[in-house]
Amino acid sequence: MNSSTPGIEPELHARRAASFGAKAAAYAAHRPDYPEKALAWGLAGANRPPERVLDLGAGTGKVSEGLVALGVTVTAVEPDAQMLEELAKALPSVTPLIGTAERIPLADESVDAVVIGQAFHWFDLDLAYPEIARVLRPGGVVAALWNHDDESTGWLAEFNSLIKSSMSRRWLSDYESLPEHEAFEPFEKETFDHKQPRTAESLVETIATHSHLLVAPEAERAAKLRAAREFLDRNPETASGEFDLPLTTTVFRTRRRS
Repeated sequence: MNSSTPGIEPELHARRAASFGAKAAAYAAHRPDYPEKALAWGLAGANRPPERVLDLGAGTGKVSEGLVALGVTVTAVEPDAQMLEELAKALPSVTPLIGTAERIPLADESVDAVVIGQAFHWFDLDLAYPEIARVLRPGGVVAALWNHDDESTGWLAEFNSLIKSSMSRRWLSDYESLPEHEAFEPFEKETFDHKQPRTAESLVETIATHSHLLVAPEAERAAKLRAAREFLDRNPETASGEFDLPLTTTVFRTRRRS
C-alpha cells in the first residue's frame, strides 16, 4: 500500500508531490474550489454532525474555504510553507499548521472529520491511514475529493489529450474505490457536477500548476502550454471571453470504526 498512485515511480511521485510551492500564488488564483454539496455529502458520512474538521494536505485552502462556509471549525495541515502562507492570507479563521498526512500535528481523537482535496494520491497510506485514524474520533468521517474536467464536453477530451506530458499518470480517483484499511469502513463514492469560470489565458495558467507539467522538462512544458493556448484560441467555445469549464467532483468517504 506504500505508494498510493498506481503506475508511478517513487522518485517521480516525490518530485510531483513537492512541486507546487514554487507556484503557490498561481495555484491559489487558478485552481478550482469544491462544490458545497460535495463537501456536505462527505461530512454527512459521520455518525454525528462534525464541528472540528481537519483539512489534510490543505494546499492554498480550496477545501478549507468551502468548509468555513459550512460553518465548521477548520484546522489546515500542509507540508509546504509557501502553500500554507497563501491559505493563511485568504482564510484568517483557519488554524494553519505545517505537517504531513504521515505525521499529523494534532492530538488523538481531536477532530470529527478529515477532508482531503486533490491530495490523497500523494500520501504514503501505510503511514497515513494510522495517523488519520489516530486524530479522528470513532465514528468520524474521512472524505477525499478530486476535481476533474468533464470530458463529456467534446473539446475538453481533445484538449486534455493534447496537454498530456511524459510525466502524466493515472490517479486514484479514476478507480471505483480507494485502498481499504482495518480502521475504516469500506469507502462510498459519489460524483457531483461543478464548473469554473475561465478564459483561455486563465485555463492555461491553471494547467501550468498541474504537477505533471511542473516537473516536465522545460522544453516540453513550454511546448505543451503553447499548444494549449493555440488550441483554445482556435476553439469556438473558448476563443473569446469567459466560458464555464465543466468539472466533475469525485468524493470518496469512509467512517472510522468504533
